[in-house]
Amino acid sequence: MVFKNESSVTEFTLSGLAHSHESRVIVFVIFLVLYLLTFSGNLAIISAVHIDMNLRSPMYFFLSNLSFLDICYSTVTIPKMLSNVLLEKKTISFNQCISQLFFLHLFGGTECFLLTVMAYDRYVAICNPLRYHVVMNHRFCFWLVAFSWIAGFLHSFTQAFLTYQLPFCGPNNINHFFCDVHPLSVLACADTFVIDMFIIANSGMISLACFVVLMFSYLGIITTILKIHSSEGRRKAFSTCASHLLVVTFFLGPSVFIYLRPPVNYPADKLISVLYTVLTPL
Repeated sequence: MVFKNESSVTEFTLSGLAHSHESRVIVFVIFLVLYLLTFSGNLAIISAVHIDMNLRSPMYFFLSNLSFLDICYSTVTIPKMLSNVLLEKKTISFNQCISQLFFLHLFGGTECFLLTVMAYDRYVAICNPLRYHVVMNHRFCFWLVAFSWIAGFLHSFTQAFLTYQLPFCGPNNINHFFCDVHPLSVLACADTFVIDMFIIANSGMISLACFVVLMFSYLGIITTILKIHSSEGRRKAFSTCASHLLVVTFFLGPSVFIYLRPPVNYPADKLISVLYTVLTPL
């Protein structure tokens, strides 16, 4: 497969989330507030972890990395969507579209692996607390984060490379508010079956595999928590995992639904995408 593209399409039009003037104003205000809250909230977490010496445990190390990913992840899609809401011509160039797709899957894929790593961290902390600091030492934590970034890069490069090979000769209207593999694949003027199978195997199976590993981790965690005799001990143990489990559900659940199926655009896809691109970072 040669790394080149012979498409006659030089730009795409993003349909966005709203069409009437009133709905566009509402969408702009809501998503601007959500983005500002996401950016400032995650930046506050990163600052707190690096300033407070009491927050130097592996859990907060992973959390600060997750906050950095969430800032990057939301920045890939929301600013462009906000600018398109204000403009009558909602276009994005071919190269910008592929770049957005690449960084979307880079940060999203890395976050998927990092959430799995964080579940393992909580599993060791709750199920094997006496060996926690031996197992989750600084060197091991660093390599777990590095592995997440490397795996995320390989995943995103594969997605962008396969999508870049597709020829586009019109129409060029993307039924979404950002560039992604499925909305682009349905616009290709060629048989995309083989590439679609690669995309499903790459994105869908990664999401599904991480989800399965996470569920098994939490099965062990919940089993251990139920064995704790004091209600206060159970509450404290579960409180360290509740927010992580909520994020995992909102991130991986919709991701499995979107990517573990053929590239068919459903009307609900755009709203479902809001869950893992906007609400999860928030």
